[in-house]
This record gives sequence, structure tokens and C-alpha cells, in this order.
Amino acid sequence: MEKVKAKLRNVPESSIPYSEFLRICVESCENRDQGAEFAKILDDSGNVIVLGNAVFLRPEQVAKSIESLIYQSIANPNDPRRKELEQMEKQKAMIDDRAKAQVRSELYSGLGFLTVQTLGFMRLTFWELSWDVMEPICFFVTSLGFAFAYLFFLKTSTEPTFQGFFYHRLKARQERLMKTHNFDLRRYNELCKACYPSYHAGAKSEPFPPFNHHSEETLLRALRR
Repeated sequence: MEKVKAKLRNVPESSIPYSEFLRICVESCENRDQGAEFAKILDDSGNVIVLGNAVFLRPEQVAKSIESLIYQSIANPNDPRRKELEQMEKQKAMIDDRAKAQVRSELYSGLGFLTVQTLGFMRLTFWELSWDVMEPICFFVTSLGFAFAYLFFLKTSTEPTFQGFFYHRLKARQERLMKTHNFDLRRYNELCKACYPSYHAGAKSEPFPPFNHHSEETLLRALRR
């Protein structure tokens, strides 16, 4: 058993497939049945964690990752700054709602403008003028619309779509309302970090190899099953 544990400690990865784990156990004891028994004993004793087809060789790292995920979703209720954060969250929610309402008003105004423009072109085409006159006018108006869309992309690096325009205008309205209501965004972020410690906690040096991002993703996928 100690030979198997020593060989597993020398594996640089934090997680390996179960087939690889079983192969190491079998090679260490030179008996397939005994290797399978050792693999089960290591899992039952907590020396490794088996989740589906993934085997986590360092359970202490798994525990730290799960603890970090829990801290990300649970705020510290005893922090006195929590009340201030709650007030700022309510103010920010109000600002977001007002910003969305204002942007939607702009979009409805744009819809009204396009409707009036279309009706005006229809009247000019069928009553006032003729299609021979209106055809180049419609072409240049359409080209001008594409030019404005291209200009929007150059200035914002955002795809010129309705959704892209909505989010760009929403951000601008939010910033304007924050200035109007003296909302301190920097203070809001500081309070979030204070009430959610894992928001900014730095990684401490560990005596074992770092628990890489790929291993953490494997763990999360296995836990969701």
C-alpha cells in the first residue's frame, strides 16, 4: 500500500483518469485483483477522491476549492459594512432599472422615426413624386445607414446590432445616472470585496503542486453530475 501511495505522490497532475489510477495500483502490486482492491481502499480511506472517471490525488486541494466556491456564494453576515453595501445595491438596482427604461425609450423613438420615414417615402413615391426620383434617394439613405453602423463599430468596437447598440447605450446611461445620484462605484466594489472575502483573496503558497484550472473544471463537472 505504501508503495502505491508513494507512486501516486510522484504524479505531477492533481487529477488523472480512473484507468490511469487503476494502472498505477496494478503496476505497484503486480496483481490486478489486488490492485483493484487497493484502488477501492484508497478511495474509501479518503487518500484519493473518485468522482466518475476522474480521480483527484490530493483531497486537501479539492476541499480548498470547494471551500472557495462556497465563500464566493455566501457573504459575511457579521461585517458592519454589509448594511452600507445593501443600501448601495438597492441604489444600483434603481439606477439599472432607470437606465434600462431610458434606453428602451430611445429604441421606441428609433422605431417611431423609422416608421415615419417609411410612410414618408411611400407617400413621396406613390403620390408626390415617382419611383424614378425616389430610387436614388432610398439608395443613398440606406448607404448612409450602413455608414452610421460602420462609424458605431469604429467608435465602440461593438458589433452594429440592435443588441450591441442597446448594451452600449445602457452602459452610457448607467454612468450618467451614477454621476447624477453620486453613486461611488469604487466604494461599491470595495464593499463587495470586504463582504465577499474570496472576491480578492490571493492564493497562498502551498508545499504541493498548484491545483490547476483544468482540474478544478473537472471537479465542477463531476459534482454537477
